[in-house]
Formats: sequence, structure tokens, C-alpha cells
Amino acid sequence: MKLVISIDVEEEGLFCGQYPPYPGVTNVAALSRLDFIPRDFGLPLTLLVSYRVAQDPAACEILARWRDRHQAEIGVHLHPWSTPPISEMSLPEPVPPEQLPLPLLRDKLTNLVAQVRGSLGVKPISFRTGRFEVGPKVLGLLPELGFKVDSSVVPLTLKGGGDYFLAPPDPFRLAPAAAGEPALLEAPLTLVPLIPPLARLAPRLPGYPGRGLLSCFHYVAAVGVQPAWFSLPSMRLAATLHRRRGGRVLNMFFHSSELKPGASRLFPSEAAVAGLVAKIRTFLDWLVRSGPVEGVTLSGLYQEWVAGRLLLASPGCSR
Repeated sequence: MKLVISIDVEEEGLFCGQYPPYPGVTNVAALSRLDFIPRDFGLPLTLLVSYRVAQDPAACEILARWRDRHQAEIGVHLHPWSTPPISEMSLPEPVPPEQLPLPLLRDKLTNLVAQVRGSLGVKPISFRTGRFEVGPKVLGLLPELGFKVDSSVVPLTLKGGGDYFLAPPDPFRLAPAAAGEPALLEAPLTLVPLIPPLARLAPRLPGYPGRGLLSCFHYVAAVGVQPAWFSLPSMRLAATLHRRRGGRVLNMFFHSSELKPGASRLFPSEAAVAGLVAKIRTFLDWLVRSGPVEGVTLSGLYQEWVAGRLLLASPGCSR
């Protein structure tokens, strides 16, 4: 089984109802808490960088060290509210990218890619949109801008509008790319249903009961390997179920802001952050000891697919 550790490297102060266009990014220094992952486990990180992080020289120096010393991949993470051009909208922030005019969305993505290339000297090919608000408008632009792999889909949730509720937990093919090139690869976050038939039934239930089940499904009927969302026993159960059901890839996700006390609402204290880091370490130790696992970045996952070494799942086939 392959393991992706994908981190949204972003500004602090989000998840509190405020989305300032010029936030702070001091939390990036807290990535040092994760030195044990490549050092002790030999696992690479995929760092998905927002515009304001890529604009900050001190943050970029830290990211460059991760790239050069630990072979971390640098991808991009779109926050439309803080990525120029900043345009006044009639809707309150955060405006979902699917509701932005297409030329404005294209300009934001273009500026994000240019900033990462200019600051870090890499051509990013992996992408995740902020708040997981992905849809056909975003996905249609990604191949145009050179992206090969997206990781914005969260199965078994209503994130992104719920269009991917029944998406599989393993990578699957998305939109076609340019002529002669493989299609865009989707690497969803790993969430698996406790009872697969219930997951397939939930979207068919009418009215309020159906909507209620969909909205709380990932809390009561699913488990995942996201350490900020799930307990350690739930993470272990998710990995075990996925492996037993023939899963090929685990995609663990969290935010850089969750590594600095007070930078994220869920982790207000040093004790809370230390508990998160300890959970990650304990889970990785268990995962490595419990069965063969190979660390891979998102771009490495794409290369595995292109080389024919990664069998894709069928879209809309949650298991």
C-alpha cells in the first residue's frame, strides 16, 4: 500500500469565520515538528502551498529546506479570497471558486502558479483547492495550467457540494488533459464507510432524513486517516478496512496551521498540538509495522499511474 502525506501549507487564523486577504504565515516554521517523518520513517511529504505562503521569503526558505533536504514535493493550494487579483464580490467571503467568473478564477490560478515558480523554482503539478470546493470549473482549468494530479475530493462528505459523496477512496481518473497526455488524476482523501451498502443507500433517501444522513455520514458511519478529524483508533480502523477491501493508496491530510498553538481553532494550546503530533507519530509507527507501506508524493503517485504500476478505481464506486 502507498501512503501520501499531503499538507495544506497556509496562513493562520482560518476556520474562525474570517478570511482576510493579507493574513500571517508564521505557522510555516512549525513544520519542523514533522522532521521525524522523513528522518524516522523515510516518508516524503507533499506540501501544497497557498499564495500568501509562497509570497513570504521566510516561509519559502523553510519550504526550500524541506524540498532539498527531505525531497518534499511542492504543490499548490488555492485560497481564492487571498490570491490576487482581489476583486470585490457581491457574495461574502469565502466565495466558492465555482462561483467566480471564469477569467477571474483563471487569473488567480495563473498568479498562484507563477508565485510558486518564482519563489521556489518548481513547476507545480499537484493541486488542492481551499475548503475542498472543487467542481467542473476548477477541474477544467487544471490541465490548462500544467497540473497532473488533484487532491480536492473528500468522499462520504458534502464538501464540494456533495458531487463526490460516492467517490472511491483510491485514486481515479478525472478530466482529459491535452492531446496525447494522460487524464488528470484524482487522489482523494482517504475516508472509508463502515458499512459500504449504507454509503450507497444514503444519497437515495428522500427529504430531510436523506440530507441529514449525508451531512453527518462522515461523523457516524465513516472513518479516515486524517489526524485532525479522527481519533487514533478510527485512523487504524480506516487503514485496516481499506487494506482488507483491496485499497492501494492512503492519503493522510492536515494543515500546517494545526502545528502552531492558537493558529487553528481546533488546536488552541501547546498540549493540543503536541497531542496531534503524537497521534501522527503513533499512527505511522503502527502503519509501518502492521504491513508493507511505501511513501509517495502526489506527483510520485501520478508517475506510478503513468508507468502502469497503479491500478485506478472506478469513479462513483465507494467501498
